[in-house]
Amino acid sequence: MKSSMLSSKNRGDIFIPILVIGISVFGLIMVYSASYYSAEITYDNKFFYFNKQLIGLILGIIAFVFFSKFDYKKLEKFKYALLIISIVLLLLVFTPLGVENYGAKRWINLGVFTIQPSEIAKFSYILFVSSYFYKKHDRTNSLLGVIGVVLIGGVFCLLIMLEPNMSITVCIGALMLSLLFLSGAKIKYIILLILPIILLVPVLIMIEPYRLKRLMAFINPWASPKGEGYQLLQSLYALGSGGWFGVGLFNSRQKYRFLPFAESDFILSIIGEEFGFFGILILFSAFALLLLRGMRAGIRCKNYFGYMMATGITIIFIIQVLVNALVVSGSIPPTGLPLPLISAGNTSLIVYLSAFGVLYNISKDKDNV
Repeated sequence: MKSSMLSSKNRGDIFIPILVIGISVFGLIMVYSASYYSAEITYDNKFFYFNKQLIGLILGIIAFVFFSKFDYKKLEKFKYALLIISIVLLLLVFTPLGVENYGAKRWINLGVFTIQPSEIAKFSYILFVSSYFYKKHDRTNSLLGVIGVVLIGGVFCLLIMLEPNMSITVCIGALMLSLLFLSGAKIKYIILLILPIILLVPVLIMIEPYRLKRLMAFINPWASPKGEGYQLLQSLYALGSGGWFGVGLFNSRQKYRFLPFAESDFILSIIGEEFGFFGILILFSAFALLLLRGMRAGIRCKNYFGYMMATGITIIFIIQVLVNALVVSGSIPPTGLPLPLISAGNTSLIVYLSAFGVLYNISKDKDNV
């Protein structure tokens, strides 16, 4: 009797797979809606992006199931291997294997498919930090212990910044500070880290002309409506056209090659146009619920490694959602960053589904009952 009660309790938080798969399927539909016109014009196949996303979703679900059954505690053994693999992949971006698009090298061409190493790096960093403090939790009480986390995070940020990819760099920087806070590191050490980062941001903007142009476009997009301000203005047109309830699924006008990257970085604009304010409100309610369930799984976990993994996975997801939403709404300077689980991009989709499989696994830990 007791064992049957335990098994029923150890099924984990069923809201996690329901929300994750539900959001991903919605993303698949929206990728098709946002891309079918441009895909037909460019590739003579309106299902081009849809088919790629469908393959990613299938592989991602398989990965989710695998990691939901694989003992998450054993992942700790792979921290250095995954860390080295991530750094090697980030370096390969700068070799002939690297694929350059719009002046940035962010992908590796492996022949049959391409991968984006920065997406893998985010989660290898979470694994490293979780293990780093799990092995010796007293590291949070010393500046030297905290510096170990910062050094690895700094290597990732430097390599990703060189691509260049400011958006993912910002996400990893925010993740680093969040993990330090969640680990229990002393606030004075975190403040010591925040101050140099704040001072460094203006320098990073000034040394790259394209970043300065984007900043100017953010301040006044109307100054260059056909140049740097074009994408932001088209995004705002899409959101404004959606009104309260939207123009209806598949009825977006901005996707007719008015809005660049409608199927990827700016897919939220198409969602707002087709489903309106209430549609976005429902979507972000799902995001918020996933945040609550993820943090709940972490807080309830009695294993410190599991706690750090669960909260880290949840935090990076929400950071990326918020940054993407702020960009498409014109609240921060424009930068290329996909909306996780929804935007077109197989690397991001598969890696996130794998990570959420780990999160679901943590929620099933019998020690937490």
